[in-house]
Amino acid sequence: MKYEAVIGLEIHCELKTKTKIFCGCATAFGAEQNTHVCPVCLGMPGVLPTVNKRVVEFGIKAGLATNCEINKYSKFDRKNYYYPDLPKNWQTSQYDLPIAEHGWVDIDAGGKKKRIRLTRIHMEEDAGKLVHSGTTIKDSSSSNVDYNRTGVPLLEIVSEPDMRSAEEARSYMEKIKSIMEYIDVSNCRMEEGNLRADINVSLRPVGSKELGTRTEMKNINSFKNLEDAINYEIDRQEEVLEDGGHIVQETRTFDPARGITLSMRSKENAHDYRYMPEPDLPPIVTSEETIEKYRSELPELPDARRARLEKEYGLSDYDAGIITSSRAMAEYFDAVVATGADSKLAANWIMGDLAKNLNEDGIDIAKSPVSAERLGKMIGLIMKDTISGKIAKKVFKEMWTNEDDPEKIVKDKGLVQITDTGAIEAAVDAAIAANPKAVEEYKGGKKKAIGALVGQVMKATRGKANPQMVNKMLAEKLAD
Repeated sequence: MKYEAVIGLEIHCELKTKTKIFCGCATAFGAEQNTHVCPVCLGMPGVLPTVNKRVVEFGIKAGLATNCEINKYSKFDRKNYYYPDLPKNWQTSQYDLPIAEHGWVDIDAGGKKKRIRLTRIHMEEDAGKLVHSGTTIKDSSSSNVDYNRTGVPLLEIVSEPDMRSAEEARSYMEKIKSIMEYIDVSNCRMEEGNLRADINVSLRPVGSKELGTRTEMKNINSFKNLEDAINYEIDRQEEVLEDGGHIVQETRTFDPARGITLSMRSKENAHDYRYMPEPDLPPIVTSEETIEKYRSELPELPDARRARLEKEYGLSDYDAGIITSSRAMAEYFDAVVATGADSKLAANWIMGDLAKNLNEDGIDIAKSPVSAERLGKMIGLIMKDTISGKIAKKVFKEMWTNEDDPEKIVKDKGLVQITDTGAIEAAVDAAIAANPKAVEEYKGGKKKAIGALVGQVMKATRGKANPQMVNKMLAEKLAD
């Protein structure tokens, strides 16, 4: 029997507020354990929480950016469960009246566009963090709790089960990350847990409309782990079903070192949490005027920006998609083009040499040692034939560690392109005279033989001759 995967994601997005959702404690990452805590986030008796207004603003903006309906009346609820990192024994979240619901985003996967529906976006507080004495809980003799993260504001973005492959799930999560970065509500640093996903996976026979029994994998915080966990779980469930077994509804964890999922506990349903309205917090009432105010503050979003780059600059759908995948890269591109640089050359350099160097150094584009203005100036030198594309690679490599403008680097290193007809002609004549076999092959119809002659000319001029002039002059002389 052939099976179809049914996948839904619950993405937890940590908001970039300075203080926690219900108290004034700092949210900064990496502080000494249990120093960003107070009686409110520790759940001490008699304390009263207050809602961080910024969290509500970010929730509404996230809803608007993902085409959701904003609920003008929403409320907080208590989600009751026990865990050592949850000091109150409940999580303050939202249940039946979330801040936003019924949205959608479009993704690209497998060369096709697909719309993924959003069930809801709700606000909630994060839990603390267990710190084990060993590398895992199994090889630890003790575990302590760091409550710094307790009360840090989260948005939980819940999708419908509209994805059918790990590729689609990854594309969806990348799209959510991009949108949250564009609207500047989260740093989305996955290595710091700013963005993580709970994955729900089930299988059903192809053609069936009935959903299968699902398993959930918790706290996946990298795109590679997301894909690997889904692919493994699909294979595992298919093997169980093919052997005549039944899938157990449970929560599983993904072990990236071994590339497998492992059972943790049985999976709860909503009624197991005994949701109840939070009595210490008033409902959130939002006016239409406030919603429209927040809508007007949204920046140009990824899809709109992508369409603009295709229309305004003639970029391909693929190139525009890469450039607009992050707000920082899109703004860098716009800044390069603003210097007068050719847009397609700008896109090629950003996706090529710039991206390569950033990846090798492990830094993001905001920290690039080559600013958009300097890259634009270098591209300008290519456009003016001051340097060739090949020489530009040497210039760019020098710019990575040298703060001088590209014009100065080209001058100091003697990299100005040779465009003098007489100088190039002398080198071309010498190459033809020294390579009779290549000349004979070219005239005999082997047109690729001209490459050897071009190489000799470039070698003689130390790569400075204008390649277009060299090719044209050789073709003219060999046609005689």
